Amino acid sequence: MARRKSWNTGEMSYDEVGELLKKNDTVMIPMGSNEKHGAHCVLATDTMTTMGIVREAAPLAETPYTPVIPVGYSPHHMGRVGEGAGTLTFSGATYRAMVYELAMSMIYHGFNKIVFVSHHGSNSKVIDDVLRKIRYETECFVCWYKTPTERDYSIVGNIMEGPPEETPGWHAGEMETSTVWAWDETLIDMDKAKQDRTHAPEWMGPKFSKKDGAATVQFMGAENIMVPMEHHEYSDTATIGNPFRGNKEKGQEYFTVSAKALAAFLEEVRGFKIKVPDEARKFTNRA
Repeated sequence: MARRKSWNTGEMSYDEVGELLKKNDTVMIPMGSNEKHGAHCVLATDTMTTMGIVREAAPLAETPYTPVIPVGYSPHHMGRVGEGAGTLTFSGATYRAMVYELAMSMIYHGFNKIVFVSHHGSNSKVIDDVLRKIRYETECFVCWYKTPTERDYSIVGNIMEGPPEETPGWHAGEMETSTVWAWDETLIDMDKAKQDRTHAPEWMGPKFSKKDGAATVQFMGAENIMVPMEHHEYSDTATIGNPFRGNKEKGQEYFTVSAKALAAFLEEVRGFKIKVPDEARKFTNRA
């Protein structure tokens, strides 16, 4: 019996990857996270959201994707010592090394265009220099595609109903409650849900405020100060937003709309006239 069709390279044989590469030299590498969210959501919320989009986009664009990396850069989600939050995190150095080696693996095989896809915002904080390293060393196309979330969710803005002050795209709020619900409704526990907002860390005093989960605080009406903060210092419940506006139908629509946008981008990438020189297809970190 023939193997079922899949766009996940982990569910393909080596010859199937080779045949697909003859038609499409673009590959997605989904990057997830395993971190503390609101108690009604699960630690893998960002991984599920990433994969909900990637899995739908792949057949639309006829573009493969590698198995997801389920751990990201999440030091601020570790919580207090001994608290048992369950977060897993890589250091920035480890994460960059992993991004580099994943890309170089696929370039070695013959791919010319690498599209990392991630829903976890903090994964984006530490990767500019490594993406440049990959491009400068190989001349490939490489990018970091951030799915609709946080302050950048205009693609799905008409799906979310919460006003700006409810920060619908943030942590375990309307959006992420909906995406987990759509991914697997047995993983949502709305009995534990709480609507919550952020605040500046108490140790900063009353002259500072904070409107969402960005790495900034507000002072004298300006939001120009970046501070390395722990998530629990500005979010008491690991929920930023109103989860009670979430539902399964919104999550399903989110995946559909977001997948179409990602697929449209991939179609454009496929047309880029980029080819890695054979001498740059080296993977030296094999020991």
